[in-house]
Amino acid sequence: MEAREELRTLPKDLAVKVARHLVMAGRLAEDEPEQAYRHAKAARRLASRVGIVREAAGIAAYHAEEWAEALAELRAARRLGAGDSSYLAVMADCERGLGRPERALDVIKSPEAEKLDPAERVELRIVESGVRRDMGQHDAAVVTLQIPELRDRRLRPWSVRLFYAYADALVEAGREEEASDWFARAAAADRDGDTDAAERYAELEGLEILDTEEEEDAGGALTEAPAEAPVEEAAEAEEPEPAELEEPEPVEASATDIAFRAAEPEAPDAPDEGAPEAPAVFLEPKQVDEERPQAD
Repeated sequence: MEAREELRTLPKDLAVKVARHLVMAGRLAEDEPEQAYRHAKAARRLASRVGIVREAAGIAAYHAEEWAEALAELRAARRLGAGDSSYLAVMADCERGLGRPERALDVIKSPEAEKLDPAERVELRIVESGVRRDMGQHDAAVVTLQIPELRDRRLRPWSVRLFYAYADALVEAGREEEASDWFARAAAADRDGDTDAAERYAELEGLEILDTEEEEDAGGALTEAPAEAPVEEAAEAEEPEPAELEEPEPVEASATDIAFRAAEPEAPDAPDEGAPEAPAVFLEPKQVDEERPQAD
């Protein structure tokens, strides 16, 4: 809502172009950070005085590991009133990426850090633990993460990252037996498979993870896929329609299973630096609806 309000201060045509780039930057941030950053820079060139645009450029630069640019953009966003203390962990991590651990600690210990909500405080502690490790203070890195949230019996949005960071700090401190336990906890909590906690646990325990491919039969039971189809079935399947060749949907995995996931739909390729002049790359369902004449 705030982003829309800020963009409404721009001429309509310009606001549409900026919004397109911001949408693409958000879609590509995780899988194609470099292209996401290009879109964010294009939006910044069009509306450099809009705080939400500078904030988006800063986050995109951070994902692309452009530490100095990310810092500059987030600072500009705060001056324009868009950025707030919620990005302190990102800014501290940028200082860490630039090899300036002391400056990172200054950000972490700033008065603004006291105003963060629980999730943001946990993120700041994770960054601080990494800074301590960079400085060779491995025991301090472990102690930094020994916070009440670590012992919370309920899973929280930050639990996986906190468990994993704590296990990683324990490894660096030479406490591998304890680390193994916390990697196991992180793997059990990581239902979406966002980390390699299961692999780290197996490595510490000297285990080997075997992936198996299974299919769900008509009755719902799991059976191994047949190595070779019967001759009659193979003959019938020689000339199927394209839709019949689709792979079956993957079986939903439990919290501790390891399974293959269906690929995410491919995002459209980002345009070159002249992207603002190539509207065909973007879809405008809302704008099309607006221009369509209303039925009587």
